[in-house]
Amino acid sequence: MKLVTAVIKPFKMDDVRAALSEIGVQGITATEVKGFGRQKGHTELYRGAEYVVDFLPKIKLEIAVADEQVDATIEAISSAANTGKIGDGKIFVSNLEQVIRIRTGETGSEAI
Repeated sequence: MKLVTAVIKPFKMDDVRAALSEIGVQGITATEVKGFGRQKGHTELYRGAEYVVDFLPKIKLEIAVADEQVDATIEAISSAANTGKIGDGKIFVSNLEQVIRIRTGETGSEAI
């Protein structure tokens, strides 16, 4: 089992969700976060004053998937979240040692 964590632009959330639903991913946790990568934010003009926006709004998705679904999940997120512009986001994949469904007590991939 793997935990796929993706940080994407907020306006791409619906596209990513639809792409994941098409491949059969059933559970997603989404969190509104702020951060920056290589672009290190940007400057904006507000009422004639320039100011720096260090942290940009992003959406962090956490998706627990079976090992067989990892490549399809990554491909779905990558294609749906891609705008071709800087700041499209990142995808991280890490191992899940154990998953337990609280309601039923199911464990492992059955709990996903």
